[in-house]
Amino acid sequence: MDNNITFKDIKKSNYSSIYHLIYQNERLSKQEIANELHLSLPTVTQNLVRLEEKKLVEKSGQFESSVGRRAVAYAICPQARISIGVEILKKTVSILAIDLLGIAFEKTKLTIEYSNVDSYFKEVSHAVDAFISSLNVEKEQVLGIGFAVQALTSTDGQSITYGKILNCTGLDIQAFSQHLDYPCMFFHDAKCAATTELWISNDTGDAVYLSIGTHLGGALIINDQIYMGKEGQSGTVEHMTIDPHGSPCYCGKKGCMETFCSISALLEEGESLEFFFQELRSGIPSYVERWNYFLDNLAFSINNINLVINREFILGGHISSYLKEEDIEIVHKKVYEKTAFPNNEPFIHISRSPKNGVPIGAAIPSIQSFLNAI
Repeated sequence: MDNNITFKDIKKSNYSSIYHLIYQNERLSKQEIANELHLSLPTVTQNLVRLEEKKLVEKSGQFESSVGRRAVAYAICPQARISIGVEILKKTVSILAIDLLGIAFEKTKLTIEYSNVDSYFKEVSHAVDAFISSLNVEKEQVLGIGFAVQALTSTDGQSITYGKILNCTGLDIQAFSQHLDYPCMFFHDAKCAATTELWISNDTGDAVYLSIGTHLGGALIINDQIYMGKEGQSGTVEHMTIDPHGSPCYCGKKGCMETFCSISALLEEGESLEFFFQELRSGIPSYVERWNYFLDNLAFSINNINLVINREFILGGHISSYLKEEDIEIVHKKVYEKTAFPNNEPFIHISRSPKNGVPIGAAIPSIQSFLNAI
């Protein structure tokens, strides 16, 4: 045993281990905890009392038993702490609250057009504050607020380093935090979507995550962690050049992957995703042709990325709920036709994250930090 480990360290370790074991198993009895962690029943009891006093765990009924007294079941209190996620788009603001399990239990969506002025930041902040007040929770239960933006952010989440879509480059988080009495951070929206994917899928490993929304975003996942790169620009495949003579991109260049593989590139003016896929699945020739062209460009891009980073690909974002396995089979076929190294092993998958993956992902880091600290 390490001579530097103190009795206090052991107590803290037991406390942490018991909480996390219950967290991972939904409901457990004292005896099950003792057996799993090789602790004495008095030690388990003492720590459960502490956890109950802090309202982190609670008694949750009893287990069935054919003989003797039925054992009390213990479970975590999911809303002992909560976190807020805010997704900022050009014309809307989505706000939601998640519990310690990462489950969204309340949400709202407001029509507020983005403007890089104090009145906008104040209006959004007051909307967030009003949303939190409606939850009827104590202030200390709220861990923080994550703002998901269509922009690259500093590694500490305190400022926006590249924000051409919203024209917000250089924006400091203080624009919002000065109106809110909670810790606040900025997060790149595509990274948020990837964070949600990692939260619900603990077997991702290494992957390239493509968030296909109104705009395209990417994230590189290595060892179940989002790799940000030296300046936070890793994974921004949306600005990989597909055709140097192609359509202008918001970044100022031409023919970026964004201009071929985003929903904006797929849909016509005033058209919705729901309508497009309704027509597509009905077999309307013009829609089938547009979809085939879109998938051809997507396959071209995936092949190029895959030649550099030979990993699994996850297709997420707003388009993911409309995708079917038959679409993925078509993309695979198109990639195999283009690549120098054809392989019949499937490596492209539809995201498993739920709707609202972006604001959920903006809220998750505060939950992760709290859990890591227990």
